[in-house]
Amino acid sequence: MTGIAIIGRGAMAHAHARAWSELGLGENILYVSTLTNGPPLPHAPHARFEPDLGVVLADPKVHIVSVCTPTPTHASIALRALRADKSVLLEKPIALTILDAVALRDEAARSAGVLMVAHVVRFFDGYRVIRESVEAGLLGAVLSVRAGRFSAAPRPSPWWHDESKSGGIVVDFSIHDFDQLNLFLGRPVAVTALRTRPDGPIEAVVDYERGGVGHVIGFMGMPPGFTFASTLDLVGAAGLATHGYSGALDSGVLSAVPDTVRLQTATGVTERLIAAHNPYRNQAEYFLECVRAGSVPDLCSVDSAVLALAVALGARQSLQTGSRVDLAL
Repeated sequence: MTGIAIIGRGAMAHAHARAWSELGLGENILYVSTLTNGPPLPHAPHARFEPDLGVVLADPKVHIVSVCTPTPTHASIALRALRADKSVLLEKPIALTILDAVALRDEAARSAGVLMVAHVVRFFDGYRVIRESVEAGLLGAVLSVRAGRFSAAPRPSPWWHDESKSGGIVVDFSIHDFDQLNLFLGRPVAVTALRTRPDGPIEAVVDYERGGVGHVIGFMGMPPGFTFASTLDLVGAAGLATHGYSGALDSGVLSAVPDTVRLQTATGVTERLIAAHNPYRNQAEYFLECVRAGSVPDLCSVDSAVLALAVALGARQSLQTGSRVDLAL
């Protein structure tokens, strides 16, 4: 039996528990570890509450640890789990500093466990279709990528609204879009970010080594009740791709409206309908395959998580200084 422990009890813990349950592993969730007790997670009803992480990591029946805690604890908890030779599905961002991120990457290379950072957008079906279209050469060389995400203000939180603990919007929210830019455009060399008003959207431009350019916009000031939305648009030498997503983002994503991927090339225009799905399940399934095979998760590598953090931190620095930030990678 593949024993699972979930560290945390917030929205991401619920999402991970639901994903494991949809894979038929709800009964395998042996522990929920937080510092404060509470009701059982709906998809892990038989999990034992255990506030002592050491007890969880010492249990040989635990093979996988889902780390769903506030960002400041990501690196330290994941390091402990890897040193106990557990496989770790770690919520993004990988850490709050490049130093901690690199230390975690190096520990993963030594551990018998597998580390994957949960950049779940890579497992959204619409984003997957665009990625596979690029890999198939349908768009030719990708020249420009525009990505955005938009939501209402986040709920009150003892840590999220403190940028020293969350990294703010660019690190906690827009990091998904920086990850997409890197995926399609390669090695980033500089980033410039601006915000024209304190409560307005944050916009960033990322320059790439091969000459490509990426644009990201992130805004968490939409009115209450606004359904989360994200966009992805690619300009390639041979065509265009565009996708918009609208839906929930917490305990399993179900699209609010029918979404499509639209591709336009010299041969014409095609549209592909994206059905409702749970990308957290897709993510957990891929991670489980890697754990069982003892293989590195190439689809969502640790190096890519470090790179996304580097761009996000550079964007945050650019916001603070008002200047272009060169990325020393």
